[in-house]
Amino acid sequence: MTLLNDPRTRRRRLGVAAAAAGLLAALLTAAPAAATPDPGDAPAAAEGVSKSEAAEAEAAIESGEIPGQDEIVHSDNIEHLANVPKEAFTGLNSDLAFQGKYAFAGNYDGFRIFDISNPKAPKTVSQVLCPGSQNDISVSGNLLFLSTDSSRSDNSCSSTTQPATEKSSWEGMKVFDISDKANPKYVAAVETSCGSHTHTLVPEGKNVYIYVSSYSPSATFPDCQPPHDGISVIKVPRNAPEKAAIVNFPVLFPGDGPDGGGNPGAPTNPGVSKTTGCHDITVLPSKDLAAGACMGDGILFSIKDPEHPKVIDQVQDNVNFAFWHSATFNQTADKVVFTDELGGGSGATCNAAIGPNRGADGIYDIVGKGDDRKLVFRSYYKIPRYQADTENCVAHNGSIIPVKGKDLMVQAWYQGGVSVWDFTDSSNPKEIAYFERGPLTTDAITIGGSWSAYYYNGYIYSNDIAKGFDVLKISDRRTDPAKRVRLGELNVQTQPDYFD
Repeated sequence: MTLLNDPRTRRRRLGVAAAAAGLLAALLTAAPAAATPDPGDAPAAAEGVSKSEAAEAEAAIESGEIPGQDEIVHSDNIEHLANVPKEAFTGLNSDLAFQGKYAFAGNYDGFRIFDISNPKAPKTVSQVLCPGSQNDISVSGNLLFLSTDSSRSDNSCSSTTQPATEKSSWEGMKVFDISDKANPKYVAAVETSCGSHTHTLVPEGKNVYIYVSSYSPSATFPDCQPPHDGISVIKVPRNAPEKAAIVNFPVLFPGDGPDGGGNPGAPTNPGVSKTTGCHDITVLPSKDLAAGACMGDGILFSIKDPEHPKVIDQVQDNVNFAFWHSATFNQTADKVVFTDELGGGSGATCNAAIGPNRGADGIYDIVGKGDDRKLVFRSYYKIPRYQADTENCVAHNGSIIPVKGKDLMVQAWYQGGVSVWDFTDSSNPKEIAYFERGPLTTDAITIGGSWSAYYYNGYIYSNDIAKGFDVLKISDRRTDPAKRVRLGELNVQTQPDYFD
């Protein structure tokens, strides 16, 4: 269903019943280890909700306050051009990367390559079975990089799950040759401490550096020992990717104690994740800058020497942020948007009980110069439409929409859908477009929705965890200038200088 001239800002009392209050209390007090952010290696099972919550969701659908099950709604400046359902893979869809006329879509079972030369009819070019969460994905030239953040029996694509307590278990980075998109070839693997939850490319001529983010160490894991307060840096020679190797493990949170110098989490900061590594890093190579979303901390650092990144500033939000998940620079590098993945992506946090400031984006201005630059908080942004208590919803992956003089972003919110918003005024962000589906279920929380939503060469591409690959077109005078910006390659966590 297309909604014309209807912002659908829902103000109903979703989630204010006692059951939802209990959810809020659990999210505020749960220790990080009890709910590791992002779904695990196996498909997440549906989590039942109370009869009253189920009835409330049904009533909201009946009254038209939220879309019906699987019903599509969107603002009048968004057009849904295409959806390509899953085919060979049954796992969760994850991140996206782009190169020329191709889109590369991660899935917990492997990855899929689409020909998007006709955005209205994407075609599958190949599907590569290579299980291991999250299969976070990037491309550079003829190389494709895949993160494995689940303990496997070996580094092959036919591996099986194996406990992390066993020394022989493997997790880390995989490298593929994609010179033939129809027949990618697995060429290298590098084991990394605590695996690779996400990764970020720093291309440097003949080499590609990879910043590997991982976390949640344990004294019982031989290859993932605490404090694990840094990142792995891998160097990959483009002409000899089989020689890929770790060249450094910079400590980003130095400290005298056994847990390093990051956020201590609970009980010091109840409801906040203890920092034991980073979840995601975004680099802006043209400015030699990077921003890290590191569980309980947000950091700004210099990458002038890519093998030896240097932290410039470190911030915390122990009131409203539970888990610093990802980061996005604006084009002029004087702002960073950090996301808070409250509830690990599996909770229903887009409701009145949670409110507008948790599970949201935090907008920070970068003030000062050089190594004296500081991150200064300005405001929060959260989608203005309440979701049902059966919909997992929280701030997730997004990208800049390149318009000179404006700070515009498209972002995924799991079952909250896709939001396009303006943060040109750091203190007054506002939504300008959206796309979403109704809840997958009305009697349980079933993991689904948009994992990543990115703008690439005139279109918005979204990888929906359950429903597949979506293509959207936005037609709005505020975003239309971006259609003139064309890229040959896009890894969102390696932000380009769009106007160079």
